[in-house]
Amino acid sequence: MGTKLTYEFKRKLEELEKMKGRGTELITLYIPPDKNIADISNQLRNELSQAANIKSKQTRTSVMAGLEAILQRLKYYKKPPQNGMVILSGNIDLGGGKQKQITEIIEPPEPVPLYKYHCNSSFYLDPLKEMLKEKKIYGLIVIDRREATVGILRGKRIEVLSYSSSMVPGKHRQGGQSSVRFERLREIAIHEFYKKVGEKATEALLPHLQNLVGILIGGPSPTKEEFYEGEYLHHELQRRVIGLFDVSYTDESGLFELVEKAQDALQELDLIREKKLIGRFLHEIARDGLSAYGEDEVREYLNIGAVDTLLLSEGLRYERIKYRCPACGEEKVITVREGVNQPPKCDKDGVEMEEEDREDIVLELSELAESMGAKVEFISTDSEEGAMLLNAFGGIAAILRFKPNNN
Repeated sequence: MGTKLTYEFKRKLEELEKMKGRGTELITLYIPPDKNIADISNQLRNELSQAANIKSKQTRTSVMAGLEAILQRLKYYKKPPQNGMVILSGNIDLGGGKQKQITEIIEPPEPVPLYKYHCNSSFYLDPLKEMLKEKKIYGLIVIDRREATVGILRGKRIEVLSYSSSMVPGKHRQGGQSSVRFERLREIAIHEFYKKVGEKATEALLPHLQNLVGILIGGPSPTKEEFYEGEYLHHELQRRVIGLFDVSYTDESGLFELVEKAQDALQELDLIREKKLIGRFLHEIARDGLSAYGEDEVREYLNIGAVDTLLLSEGLRYERIKYRCPACGEEKVITVREGVNQPPKCDKDGVEMEEEDREDIVLELSELAESMGAKVEFISTDSEEGAMLLNAFGGIAAILRFKPNNN
């Protein structure tokens, strides 16, 4: 699934999540790709006859209308689409005593995992939300002889899974112990600590084995080498180690340092790609070079084909609305925060303008960029750089091919 499709799917789920019914009248139907459509229609007709017994007239009417709408849609299908489909139908409460009947079909980016008929005051979206979760995982281990931290890198998030501190004595022996005996005891303590860390790492990472792409080990020399060469990890994890890296810290901050140091090994990872893109953009800003940010400036450069790469924050929640004056036909296009509905007045005759079209600004700008041959990058808000793009630069920025006023 491409980044634009991911964004559209995510926004669709956000929109559906906000929808509520007055009673248990919103129907969600999950249809896996291998399910027989005729069987489903028969089951829904059975549900329809049972729905006639619902005591609340309003709920009864809504559920029956929703089931009939789904049955009508199913007539157009001989079999489910490649990944199956999810049909949502029911009366949405708009507030102020108003309702709206909707029926939507979603063809998800991954196969529908179950057949399920669900009736409630909200749509059942959990299996669809699960599809948005980043599946690829990297294991992270940072270790020295004092402490060790185990974590995972999932998408752009670093999560700590376990922390251990050691009982390894310092290098100077105590009391009258001979240096040989003291060194032997110290080696035993180090081995026991490595063994404990290996067990904790195995316990933390083995459940993720199916999605575990690789494991990174960080720490000072020779600790990380001793731990890796001693094969203290479960054999399935040991063979997934993709690199050893020098890091200064072995607490939680060491995990972040490890990801930074492992940039080459993780080059394809979104987190690193985002860091590089925002870094390139900031470099251009620092030298007053080929950069632009803010909707108006970026839109201006897009329209003349000057944008090389458009950076859009996934956290941006604005819409581009087109209004028309009912009296003189004058048009006006403005950008507003999502959900805002305050029609402007016509500059010519003072009449309140009417809304003609409303579009998510991220999708609108990405389509404009693609039509002008610019690359589009959707930047999450999970990383520090992604949060900076949204908070410091308004979520819209660009790396330019050229600046007309510099030519």
